[in-house]
Amino acid sequence: MGALLLAAGTLAARAQATVPNAASVAPAAVVAPVEAPRPATAPAPAPAEVPAAGAWALVRTLRLPNPGAASLDRRGGLYVADADNNIRQFGPEGLPLNTYAPAQPGHVGQLEAFNLTTTLVFYDDRQQLVLLDRFLAPLSELRLADYLDGTVRVATLAPDGQVWLLDESTLTLREFDPGALRLVQNTPLDILIGRTRPDFRFIRQYQNNTYLVDKTTGVYVFDNLGNYKKKLPLPGLSTVGFRGDELYYLDGGQVRFFHLYNLTSRAVALPAAADAGALRQVLVGEQYAYLFTAQGVAVYRLP
Repeated sequence: MGALLLAAGTLAARAQATVPNAASVAPAAVVAPVEAPRPATAPAPAPAEVPAAGAWALVRTLRLPNPGAASLDRRGGLYVADADNNIRQFGPEGLPLNTYAPAQPGHVGQLEAFNLTTTLVFYDDRQQLVLLDRFLAPLSELRLADYLDGTVRVATLAPDGQVWLLDESTLTLREFDPGALRLVQNTPLDILIGRTRPDFRFIRQYQNNTYLVDKTTGVYVFDNLGNYKKKLPLPGLSTVGFRGDELYYLDGGQVRFFHLYNLTSRAVALPAAADAGALRQVLVGEQYAYLFTAQGVAVYRLP
């Protein structure tokens, strides 16, 4: 009888040893590790902070007070006009590469680097176009007053090397050939605009369409010959960007993406650390995003 009781006690002890502790992740068939009792006054260790899944990760902050016009090239390189209107070139991750300092001062109204081999700088105060190579070495300079009588508000370089201009004096969209030094096409806008008072801020050609941003009413869309196609009802914008088949723009604490063909919209929240009220502009590339404030540019790696 005593032997039976001793055997039963041994089996019970073994069974108890194979039941995992409530705090253990060991499976029931494996003996759980023994945890030393924690003093009642000892606080639990704080978990390590890791970025949330799908979150933007801050790479670096570029100290660039009052950045101006900016652009991305096809490889993700960043081009920014600084407070002195010099053009700064950075790699996609924000490392500095080259700088262009103009021979005479001027305000950079628009910057376009998507062409990759040629970067256009438009000085709106002196009505001048400067073309730079991919190392920011000057290629040519053009005084627009030598070729048209009006005042150009915005200008951009098309992928084929042509230049699109918005002549504010006559409300005309013009295409200029910098090689032949002549105007190629003209599209009057007075009928499209009607009685509204436009406030043109930005122009860009993308995927064979030209997008003209009017802060008052929205974004006018033209084909590659300058023919009017439609207007996107997106008032209040000063600039837009393009990524894939989407147009994007800053919308409070988020970046809103508008599909160019199926006309759907989606929103992506900005990083929690970003001060939405202080943001001036956002550029989104394939791997990195760039948030502009008065203090500089924050470079984030995209998830």
